[in-house]
Amino acid sequence: MTERGIAHLDRIWEVIGKAGICMMTTHFPDGLRARPMEARAEPETDAIWFLTDRRGLKDDEIEACPEVCLTFFHAPEKVYLSLTGDASVCRDPERAHALWNKKQEAWWDGPDDPNLLVLRVGLKRAEMWDGPANSAVAAHEFAKARMTGEKPNLGEKRKVTADMGNGP
Repeated sequence: MTERGIAHLDRIWEVIGKAGICMMTTHFPDGLRARPMEARAEPETDAIWFLTDRRGLKDDEIEACPEVCLTFFHAPEKVYLSLTGDASVCRDPERAHALWNKKQEAWWDGPDDPNLLVLRVGLKRAEMWDGPANSAVAAHEFAKARMTGEKPNLGEKRKVTADMGNGP
């Protein structure tokens, strides 16, 4: 992989870490469904882990169609990230212990709770729009666009697409 490709992947993992929460979109019989999830990145395996509840529908939806989309937004830097991958869900108390934090106590009785499942998404592709983090930069781009008639550079030219390790 080129230095530039490595830099893009590093930036993708950085955004995942900074954002922390994503919207996970799954397929269900009537279409698509998205819900917020707390992401735990594992860059060395190109995967993201989540804790989820068996009383929800994610595990059934993933069993029927494992392809999911994860979308992250990190507001301070105005960066948007869309990831696609294949998900799997299982009961794994050992992994649940590794992913557990105090915030989870609102949902479960502990990492051994029988309703707690771990969900892994093996990433295949990433698309990132890294916009100007500074409102002055955005204002400059709009002013320049008005003067030149060209589109402002607010992220489209900063778009990065990267194949991840679990892709084809």
